[in-house]
Amino acid sequence: MKILIVEDDTRISSFVKIGFENKKYKVDVAYEGNMGERLALSKKYDIIILDVILPGGINGFELCKKLRNNNVKTPIIILTSLDSIDDKTTGFNSGADDYLLKPFSFQELELRVMALYRRYRNEVATPAVLKFADLELDTIAKKVIRGGQEIKLTAREFKLLELLMNNPGKVFERMEILEKVWGLTFNSGTNVIDVHINAIRNKID
Repeated sequence: MKILIVEDDTRISSFVKIGFENKKYKVDVAYEGNMGERLALSKKYDIIILDVILPGGINGFELCKKLRNNNVKTPIIILTSLDSIDDKTTGFNSGADDYLLKPFSFQELELRVMALYRRYRNEVATPAVLKFADLELDTIAKKVIRGGQEIKLTAREFKLLELLMNNPGKVFERMEILEKVWGLTFNSGTNVIDVHINAIRNKID
């Protein structure tokens, strides 16, 4: 596994780098946002660990969003001391897959990295085109077609539909949907799932 750490605190970056290298992982470190962006766009990583408050003219949230806009699908873990719900919401809305607060234990970070890596590998292994009756979802072109007619979905609606089509007949718990589609490991207390399910139903049926 190859990991990119974007962290300006040399004590933390060294601690994490040594920990993963002792596990035989390959690790690159960027100490500011612009350097992190260059590495993430020029090299292939399995996991990106990203601090929020960074020098270099771009913070972690902005960098995460920028990478997603450049079609970087690598799992991203936000590693920060910013612990408010608003901060977490911003992180996940920027495209992060997980959010871990400082101070942290290396063991917990490694567990989260491995969980994300397994999930990402499983997603990569799924078929390019999912089919259910006359409904088709192209995971590469990001298109949904039913009965020959293309259906326009938002990115979140697409991800939610992809989850359901990958698991036909399965009943999901709300927390499981939040974790897999929104990356949330806590209940946000909103009806966001209901809103997106209704939107998908209206567009497809």
